[in-house]
Amino acid sequence: MFKIYKKEIEVDGKKITLETGKIARQADGAIIAKCGETVVMATVVGAKKINPDVDYFPLSVNYQEKYYAAGKIPGGYFKREARPTESETLISRLIDRPIRPLFPDEFRNEVQLLPTVISYDKENEPDVLSIIASSAALAISGMPFMGPVAASRVGFIDGKYVLNPTKKELESSKLDLVVAGTKDAVLMVESEANGLTEEEMLNAVKFGHENFVPIINTIEELAKECKKPDWVVEKKDLSEIKKKIEKEFKNDLIKAFSIRDKQERSNLISEITDKAKKIYEENENYTDLDVNYELKNLEKRIVRNDILKNKKRIDGRGLADVRQIMCEVGILPRTHGSALFTRGETQAIVTTTLGTSDDEQRIESLEGLQRQRFMLHYNFPPFSVGETGRIGTGRREIGHGKLAWRAINSSLPSKESFPYTFRIVSEITESNGSSSMATVCGTSLALMDAGVPIKEPVAGIAMGLIKEGDDFSVLSDILGDEDHLGDMDFKVAGTKDGITSLQMDIKITGITFEIMEKALKQAKDGRIHILGEMNKALGKSRDGVGKHTPKMEKITVDKKDIATVIGKGGATIREIVEKSGAKVDVNDEGVVTVAAPDEDSRNKAMQFIKDLTAKAEMNKIYNGKVIKIMEFGAFVNFLGKQDGLVHISELANKRVAKVTDVVKEGDQVKVKVIGFDRGKVKLSIKQAVA
Repeated sequence: MFKIYKKEIEVDGKKITLETGKIARQADGAIIAKCGETVVMATVVGAKKINPDVDYFPLSVNYQEKYYAAGKIPGGYFKREARPTESETLISRLIDRPIRPLFPDEFRNEVQLLPTVISYDKENEPDVLSIIASSAALAISGMPFMGPVAASRVGFIDGKYVLNPTKKELESSKLDLVVAGTKDAVLMVESEANGLTEEEMLNAVKFGHENFVPIINTIEELAKECKKPDWVVEKKDLSEIKKKIEKEFKNDLIKAFSIRDKQERSNLISEITDKAKKIYEENENYTDLDVNYELKNLEKRIVRNDILKNKKRIDGRGLADVRQIMCEVGILPRTHGSALFTRGETQAIVTTTLGTSDDEQRIESLEGLQRQRFMLHYNFPPFSVGETGRIGTGRREIGHGKLAWRAINSSLPSKESFPYTFRIVSEITESNGSSSMATVCGTSLALMDAGVPIKEPVAGIAMGLIKEGDDFSVLSDILGDEDHLGDMDFKVAGTKDGITSLQMDIKITGITFEIMEKALKQAKDGRIHILGEMNKALGKSRDGVGKHTPKMEKITVDKKDIATVIGKGGATIREIVEKSGAKVDVNDEGVVTVAAPDEDSRNKAMQFIKDLTAKAEMNKIYNGKVIKIMEFGAFVNFLGKQDGLVHISELANKRVAKVTDVVKEGDQVKVKVIGFDRGKVKLSIKQAVA
């Protein structure tokens, strides 16, 4: 019934299995990939006819994690997987980025790729395995895919590179890098680092690339045995349009790209586009999409030629020049920290809000429930590029926000030294080139403005590449048009000493490590320049948090005293909150965190807790309150909730016939600790008075 094809390869002691022919046989390509007990099913289906109204490649990648894969039932009312989580969205992008450039321009059939995690062992991560499985599914589908690709994860532990480290190993790693590409070239890099040098980052990419090449060989062997017939892709002859458009509009486009203002340039290009379409509006052989396609190709040739031959960029800058930068901090009076970062026509308002552990984000995943102390939310409204459109959180917002998160994360103080929860919001108000890197710079400034003791300021820069044959130019701080018309989007963030995040997307297959090395060096120069401009506004964190920030303090109590602080049914902790106005949180380790709107409120709560948990000391005098009268003495409450007995003989320096002759319930008295009897405290009023 089944004709199964199977290949195995061992990578760094772990066996990876690729199998097809048994499951999902109606898909154009289907692969079951296994590593350990982690299993990914990747399927791909393509529309057999092209949509004539589409001028782009409609590829959709939807990575999914099924809760049954880890033996879990989803939370929530419906108890089923709902919309994609942030993690699923990020991994979908991770798979998409190395695959998309490997389809020919003329292929515009809709393609849907569905990598699904159907078993997870909590040791072998499914993201890298999903890239491999997706690549294999495309390789056997017969689609015009110029792959295959593969991927690997690289860690850096004790000065050594580690291939595909486990989650446990990553905890002690200075690097978490995923690299993907073909046999000959790297196409995608995504990483978070803890201040690695340019050389260390480049060698990590090389290490990852070298180790995934054998996987590509295995996919190719599988494809030789079971690949479906190649799809026929028709390429429309547009040579007539190409010649006419170049003749009619080349000079106009050259003039348009000499205009430095983005909006003015865009308006002129739109006018040229309308004129070009009118030439062919009566011609049934060509569509507006055909005209637009050749017009964009002409734009590409003009801009790229100017950069390569004349070293001249659209806005007149040199190849390594960074646009003018303006930085301001403390721009919003009621936020805990704020900054305005402007670089050329890219601008971000970034705010910092500090909260308590109650404000941490709770994330449900295959790993279980996790808590996130640091949140960074990136918003890209349509007005930032002078357009109208929908408002919402899409893949762009999630991806750009996570890139900035990775860049900043290693510079944050530990929870022990600074117990706050952080929420950063970046509002992009203008965009013309790398708003994610503007977010990194603005976040660093907003954190320092909030008084967060970050280790070092962090800045980011986006690099570009124009390459024709052996001739190439690396561009610093690229514009939106340079990104769109270029061959590389290379984002580097870090401190003055090292890299904290690197993201790279390559649109061609001919980039060399020599080009990457040059780009990293040029990026460092640009990053240091940007840090210098940021330092003019604020060079280090403010000495303390602002007046509107919750005042927070921690105290560790004995685990035996946790119940005392909480009280029966939470009565005591509610009393502390009501009387002080502070927010009190107690964890299982006895760490009590107090957050209050002002110092007076915080101090009241802290004193209350200290009194509750303080231990009575021999011969020390305390203020107390008589709470109960007995024939043999009086019980006095002191140190918050602690009680002790004053025997009738210790009430006064004379014989006392009745306890009520000296004290009555509610009296405020001074008492001295004179002993302990099987855990009970013995007190004296007469000795305290003496």
